[in-house]
Amino acid sequence: MPQLRKDPVVGRWVIISTERGKRPNHSPKRNDSTRSGPCPFCEGNEQTTPPEISAYRPGGSKPNMPGWTLRVVPNKFPALMIEGDLDRRGEGLYDLMNGLGAHEVIIETPKHEANIGVLSEKEFEDVLWAYRDRILDLRKDKRFRYILIFKNQGAEAGATLEHTHSQLIALPIVPSNVIEELKGAAVYYKYKERCIYCDIVRQEIEERQRVVSENDHFLVICPFAPRFPFETWILPKQHSPFFEHASKQEYVHLARSLRETLMRLNRALNDPPFNYIIHSNPLEEAANGHYHWHVEIMPKLTQVAGFEWGTGFYINPVTPEDSAQALRELAL
Repeated sequence: MPQLRKDPVVGRWVIISTERGKRPNHSPKRNDSTRSGPCPFCEGNEQTTPPEISAYRPGGSKPNMPGWTLRVVPNKFPALMIEGDLDRRGEGLYDLMNGLGAHEVIIETPKHEANIGVLSEKEFEDVLWAYRDRILDLRKDKRFRYILIFKNQGAEAGATLEHTHSQLIALPIVPSNVIEELKGAAVYYKYKERCIYCDIVRQEIEERQRVVSENDHFLVICPFAPRFPFETWILPKQHSPFFEHASKQEYVHLARSLRETLMRLNRALNDPPFNYIIHSNPLEEAANGHYHWHVEIMPKLTQVAGFEWGTGFYINPVTPEDSAQALRELAL
C-alpha cells in the first residue's frame, strides 16, 4: 500500500509508492526511434491493460475489445490505491496516512500517435467529456478532496508511454500548490470583491500584449509572470470555479482553443515535450466568487536546476510578450 507522508517543516505531502518503480518505458526520447515491446494502449492490445472503467464505443462493441475511440482504464502502476481506508496516524512528530486515491489513464485514441495535436476537434472534445465524466463519478466518493487532470507528452515531460494519453489522480488531500492559488485568490477577492482571474481576463483583452487567441468562451494568454518559456494559460471568459460544470458549448470552444494552442506550440517549437494541467476548485469547496478554473500548458524547453529548487524562483529567458506574439502570428 502506498503511503502519504507529511513534511513536518513546510506541510508538503509526499507519496511513497514503490509500485511506480515497476513502470515500463515505452516512450523514446526525442531523436530516438527505439521502443520496447507492443504498446498496451493500441487497439487490439486491450488485454494488456486493467479492465476498462469506461469507453466511447460508437459501434456498440463489447468492453475490453477493439472498436473504441477512447478508453479510460486504471493505471497499472498506480501512485495511489482505491481500496481501503485512510488510517490517518502519527509516528512521533510525523504525520502519515495510507496512500488512498484513484489513478486512471485516459487513452485518447486507438491509433498509435505520439502527439495529441493530430487529434481532430471532435476527438479533443471527447477527451474533455471523458475528463468530466470521470470527475463527476469520482466526486461521489467522499474520501476524495481533489481531482487532478494532467497530461505528460514526451519523455522529458514525464511520459513513460509514447501513445498519447492523459491521467487523472483523485486525492484525499488538497495539494499545496492548489491551496496557494486558493489563498491568493481569496485574499484578492476579500480586498476587491472581484475574482482575480476575471480581472486578468479583462486586462489581457484590453492590453492584448500577451493574448495568443480567443473565442466566444475562452481566452488564451502567455501569463504575465511565466515560470517557463512559452507557458500558456487557457481561461474561461465567464467566471466558473469547476471545470466539470462547464456547458456543452463551452467544451466545444475549449476543445477548439486547446487544439489550436497545442498546434501553435508544436509549430513554433518543433513538437516540444510539454505538460498541461487543469486547475479546478477542490471537491468540498462550494461554488465561490474567487476561484476560476483554467488550463496551464508548460513546454519543457529549460531545465529546473539547483537555483530553482533552492529558491522557488524560476529563470525564464523569453518574455511572455514575445512568446505570445510568436504564437499569435503563426498561421494555422
